[in-house]
Amino acid sequence: MKVYPECGPCMLRQAGEAIDLATDNPKLKIETINEVFKFLASNFKVGASSNKIGSNMHKIVKKKTKCYDPYIKEKEMGNLIAIGLFDKVEKILKKDDSLENYVKIAIIGNILDFGGLGLDIDFEKMIDESLNKDLAINHIEDFKNTLENADSLLYLVDNTGEIVFDKLLIEKLKEYDLDITVAVKEKPILNDACMEDAIAIGLDELTNLVSIGTDSVGLVYDDLSQEFKEIFTSHNFIISKGLGNYEGLTEINLKNKEVFYLFSAKCSAIAKDSNVEVNDNVFLKSKN
Repeated sequence: MKVYPECGPCMLRQAGEAIDLATDNPKLKIETINEVFKFLASNFKVGASSNKIGSNMHKIVKKKTKCYDPYIKEKEMGNLIAIGLFDKVEKILKKDDSLENYVKIAIIGNILDFGGLGLDIDFEKMIDESLNKDLAINHIEDFKNTLENADSLLYLVDNTGEIVFDKLLIEKLKEYDLDITVAVKEKPILNDACMEDAIAIGLDELTNLVSIGTDSVGLVYDDLSQEFKEIFTSHNFIISKGLGNYEGLTEINLKNKEVFYLFSAKCSAIAKDSNVEVNDNVFLKSKN
């Protein structure tokens, strides 16, 4: 996805949050935000890739502060909260175990900003409201057709916490006798899931776990390891979770691939790009 005007202020906000998490040193904070200013001044322009800029910006913060996992506490909180909700979600799915409901549950994981919302939120209410809310774009029938004819699937996960809900969908997809590969980040960036996060919830017992070979927001194709590029090329059926993966995949030639995006349009730029309203829940098949 190309940058929209509102991506600029959003990136500055996110840089400030990451810097605050990375260091308490006021002098270092100012020096780091100055580095971010210089980078954005040179690179934030019409036609620039939104997630590529975001990835490089976060790498600047990590390198300058020498804090290589600023969001570690938020990641831990995300998985703990999600695991705490696991039994309740399973009960909901026992009442209605349709594939569409599993997809909705997976999207709920993308709605909830576990670290940002904290512990005093009525998560059960949010789950109920989301399950009762229609998907703004719902390509479930296309998805079913692809499942019936596919023998392998590449699942690009997004955040910790969220991956607990992805696990439920993956368990449902195993009914289709698919060989499922789940891709995680090589190193921490934001609160994205890395190998240890996926192993901690048992995804290694269900799927083939692989690393994309880098620490990018979503996929930045040029930064991927050669090993993962080969994995990506070999898969024609892909599930893409979250906004970062949407931003990255829409910059890649997806000819002959069937890609299904699962996300909540939490920002106006993504909403505009996917032709929905802010906070709409989306299950979108790529047009490529």
